[in-house]
Amino acid sequence: MTEPAPAADLPEDVRALIGKAQYHETATFPVEMGYSYNTLAATENGNPLYWDFEVAEQLTGGMTLPVSTLSLWMRPHRWAPGATGEQVALKTHFDLKERLGLPEAIMSDNTLIGYEPVRPGDVISHHQVLRSISDVKTTKLGTGRFWVIDVEYHNQNGDLVGVESYTGFGYRRSTEVNS
Repeated sequence: MTEPAPAADLPEDVRALIGKAQYHETATFPVEMGYSYNTLAATENGNPLYWDFEVAEQLTGGMTLPVSTLSLWMRPHRWAPGATGEQVALKTHFDLKERLGLPEAIMSDNTLIGYEPVRPGDVISHHQVLRSISDVKTTKLGTGRFWVIDVEYHNQNGDLVGVESYTGFGYRRSTEVNS
C-alpha cells in the first residue's frame, strides 16, 4: 500500500515524523483479567471464550482478553508516582494539535486489528506511528487537517498483538459574524 504524499506546506519537522515510530512505552503493570471483566460487563459481552477457562483452553490454549481491550495498556493513569506533566495517551495527536496550531480535535475513525492473542500476565509495549497528514480542509467543524496515527502493540516476547489506527481531525472553529 502506497502512503499518500505529505502536504507540501507542512513544517519540515512535522513532515519528518511521518512513518517514524515515536513514544516507545511499556505498560506499568501486566495484563490482568479484571480489566477485561469490567469491559465485558460494561458491553454485556457474554462470549464464553473470555469467561470460561475450559472453553478458552480448548479454543486458544488458555485465557485471552478481547482485542477491544488492547488500548487499555497504552492509557496511562492520570497520576503516577514520579510522573511529571499531564499523562495522556496518543501523545502524537496532542503534539500535532500544538505544533500545527489546531486547538480543537475529534477522532473521526478508529480501526483495530488483532494478531497474537493477549493473555493475562503479558506485558504490553507500544509505539505510535504518524502515517499521514492531509492538506488543509474545511468542514462544518472548522478548518484544519486530518491525520492518521497507528499504535502498534507488542507483548513481552516482541510479538505483534495488534495495530490500532486512529484518524483525527485537528481544527480551528469557524468564526461566525452576526449581522
